[in-house]
Amino acid sequence: MWASMPRVLILSSLVAASRVGGGAQAVALARLGIEPVLVPTVLFGRHPGHGPPGGAAVAAETFESVLGGVEAQGVFAGVDAVITGYFASAEQVAIAAETLTRIKAASPGAWLVVDPIMGDEDSGLYVREPVAEAIAAELVRAADILAPNAWELGRLAGRPVGDATSAVAAARSLGRDVMVSSIRGDGAIGALYVGGGEAWLASHAPSDAAPKGTGDLLTAVFVAALVRGRAPSEALEIAVGAVAEGVAMGSGLDELPLLAAPAQLSASPRVTLRRIDG
Repeated sequence: MWASMPRVLILSSLVAASRVGGGAQAVALARLGIEPVLVPTVLFGRHPGHGPPGGAAVAAETFESVLGGVEAQGVFAGVDAVITGYFASAEQVAIAAETLTRIKAASPGAWLVVDPIMGDEDSGLYVREPVAEAIAAELVRAADILAPNAWELGRLAGRPVGDATSAVAAARSLGRDVMVSSIRGDGAIGALYVGGGEAWLASHAPSDAAPKGTGDLLTAVFVAALVRGRAPSEALEIAVGAVAEGVAMGSGLDELPLLAAPAQLSASPRVTLRRIDG
């Protein structure tokens, strides 16, 4: 069934008419020559930020059954990375955590990347409290790399995150490698990677109004670069560049255009990469 191209399993949302969530990540990965396998946690018609989204959460039993079919097809034993994203229930989170354990046993070299989608600075918590608690209790410890935004990192670490220095300290307190987005400072915005005793910041000029889906694109391209053998700092630079270019292409739009997903892994001249001390 499977070609020889790398494969990434995505456990997240499928939103039909919006370029966000797991569906957008699948597009980005496919454009980069990586086979996406998306197991949806919700089936929505549009982003909830536009109004009633239509659709519903996937029942935990259905979610688990679909994963069973994916495993039976041999994907767990041949996957190069997993991305977890949006979850609608604590039951889904528990199933995802157990799935990551089985995948690590079947594919020890697979990257397990957890985007702990819980909320942001503008909205606060936008999943139900039991979901956020389950993510913190069950998925954080299963991750090779966490990919929160700054607000989510602060919640997980139990301390405020306002700049790169505080983000480095918060990330190191979690005992996991972290790629954290929405880091602001010196008139720029970007993402920070903390791991292996190092910390790297990739940043670019901010936009007045960034379209939805930038965090999803960031994580997808970061994972794609890791799968293709790039070092985490290089993967960070490439991923932030993809977001910067996507935001430029989507100027005036409220969602990223489909072609904002890059077709190759390359650095953007819009991005500055520097090592952070501390």
